[in-house]
Amino acid sequence: MCGIFGYLNYLVNKNRGEILDTLVEGLQRLEYRGYDSAGLSVDGDEKNTVLTFKQVGKVNELRRFVEENKPNRSKDFEVHVGIAHTRWATHGKPTPTNCHPHRSDPDSEFVVVHNGIITNYREIKALLSTKGFVFETETDTECIAKLAKYLYDTNRGPHLEFYQLARLILRELQGAYGLLIKSVHYPGEVIATRKGSPLLIGVKTEKKLKVDFVDVEFPEMALSAPHSARTNGSNGTSGRPAINGRTPGYPPTIGFTHESLLPPAVDSLRHSQSRAFISDDGAPIAVEFFLASDASAVVEHTKKVLYLEDDDIAHIYDGELHIHRPRREDGASTIRSIQTLEMELNEIMRGSFDHFMQKEIFEQPESVINTMRGRVDFDNHTVTLGGLRSYISTIRRCRRIIMVACGTSYHSCLATRAIFEELTEIPVTVELASDFLDRRCPVFRDDTCVFVSQSGETADSILALRYCLERGALTVGIVNVVGSSISRETHCGVHINAGPEIGVASTKAYTSQFIALVMFALSLSEDRISKFPRHREIIDGLYAISSQIKEILGLDSTIKMLCEKSLVSQKSLLLLGRGYQFASALEGALKIKEISYMHSEGVLAGELKHGVLALVDEDLPIVFLATRDSLFPKVSSALEQVVARKGRPIIICNPNDPTVAELWKKHSIGAVLEVPQTVDCLQGLLNVIPLQLMSYHLAVSKGYDVDFPRNLAKSVTVE
Repeated sequence: MCGIFGYLNYLVNKNRGEILDTLVEGLQRLEYRGYDSAGLSVDGDEKNTVLTFKQVGKVNELRRFVEENKPNRSKDFEVHVGIAHTRWATHGKPTPTNCHPHRSDPDSEFVVVHNGIITNYREIKALLSTKGFVFETETDTECIAKLAKYLYDTNRGPHLEFYQLARLILRELQGAYGLLIKSVHYPGEVIATRKGSPLLIGVKTEKKLKVDFVDVEFPEMALSAPHSARTNGSNGTSGRPAINGRTPGYPPTIGFTHESLLPPAVDSLRHSQSRAFISDDGAPIAVEFFLASDASAVVEHTKKVLYLEDDDIAHIYDGELHIHRPRREDGASTIRSIQTLEMELNEIMRGSFDHFMQKEIFEQPESVINTMRGRVDFDNHTVTLGGLRSYISTIRRCRRIIMVACGTSYHSCLATRAIFEELTEIPVTVELASDFLDRRCPVFRDDTCVFVSQSGETADSILALRYCLERGALTVGIVNVVGSSISRETHCGVHINAGPEIGVASTKAYTSQFIALVMFALSLSEDRISKFPRHREIIDGLYAISSQIKEILGLDSTIKMLCEKSLVSQKSLLLLGRGYQFASALEGALKIKEISYMHSEGVLAGELKHGVLALVDEDLPIVFLATRDSLFPKVSSALEQVVARKGRPIIICNPNDPTVAELWKKHSIGAVLEVPQTVDCLQGLLNVIPLQLMSYHLAVSKGYDVDFPRNLAKSVTVE
């Protein structure tokens, strides 16, 4: 949700047109995250001026708006900072005024783009209003820009560096943020910082960097007031206890006391040189920096990226990148690695497909193989997950496994819970992250908490992770994005390697999460001799899964015709499943809701008689997941009850099923979709593919924007 993109060129000559194109194209790479407006800021024609363009709607609307305003595209810049943003409204309606970037004043001395939510913005706004600031928007972000100007005006001096000003700003903010700050007072410099919202920095140079890391720099002296300003005690706190959980010595959240406004002590870090950017002859090197909330926005420019951690303050100036921290933490890393992206540009392009969702559905035969590659030995029937190797024996001894996730990831946990319990004989609970936090669920040191997320940045899941870490539980991450918050903060984990997923409705990430969790269960139980036959059966099933998905994708035209003729005019849809198939019913219903805006509900077939049967008539479409497993007789009974009440179900079954064939002869059935049969715990992986295709074709038939459904975002990074 929301997207940040920034670009800084140093000793690389670019004209304004090229800079504007880079910013707009960066925003277009972030469109999948969900947004309702977009904007950008670049340097003006005159010194200490800023041009800002903001527009409601898609990024192409912003591009047109920029062209209509006819900025001087030919003006050259050897050093320049531009920042841009796609906004998903939280505070204030989508309007050009509420769109980012936000300015500190009419002269735009400071401009800010921000992902996240500032929870104490009302208090900051109220106090700044008493200082004469006039607010133009309804947003929380505007407070950051005006706070920057207020602190700069109050603390300005020859030694106030940009990162020091940023440190003062962040000490007053509560909530979550990914933040870029640009200022006319610090030309050619930019601040990037994050807390609970992803942010990375791409680096592009012609020369190879000296080292593949950036040192983390700490102040040699804490921010402090001169002796004359201290009235009680030697630490300048006037004997106050910690306020709002802050360390004594730090100012309160609001009020801007003298301690928060005094100039920081000079720590000489401005004159240090980042080791990664030292040239052989000591001369500055030409470099470009790309700042983004997602790697997909920078991969076309560079594969060298650095992921910021919470509370990092990245200060880029004079062609160098410096990482500052407010204080030194025991055991914390003193470097940030510059990593190489494995993502390829063609992975984030649609190619010959009409939509990203369609492309990602059809990529699943390859994505499931990538999830298993190097991990499953099909000849010897073994599974090796390197990311869990050091902790696997500890997990086997745990008292229970708690799976925590949201949305589609939650369904992948439900889909694999039964096989976990069967193979490991460890109790497994599956929790929605928001409800888990609301209940303050008891967590103990001998629990293992598994966090599943495509992006690895889901706000509720991250908060739940930190809640479990505080209670001493072992934590495991199952994520798709390398370098994401969950992948960094968990003790161990598995990257699902599904590749970039651009469409808001998750498809290939679901099937890869499914397989990653099954492999996890197999790894946990590999020491149980009694489970060997079951292991062999499941691993043989995994071997065939890719070709079986390809076979199901051959139903695409049949499903398209079914949607156009029978389903597109319907108002509601039920999906029924039992056992392993209940999660598939829930996931299919979610997909249909997400992109076709059709009411759909996943129902446990065993609950049919407890109220749901009242909805059944000849008009309501009902999808039955009736593939063969140990619960098929019970599902068949539910199916009989539906057709006895004139229901016309759409049945997903295995080929040539005699029970379905008999029903077809006796009753009027809506349609039959045959899918290959596999081992019971993997059948849901195949059964969900027709439901993904159904949701896609329903949305296309209705004329909706498949990749960007209304009101939804790909990565939910706020609570």
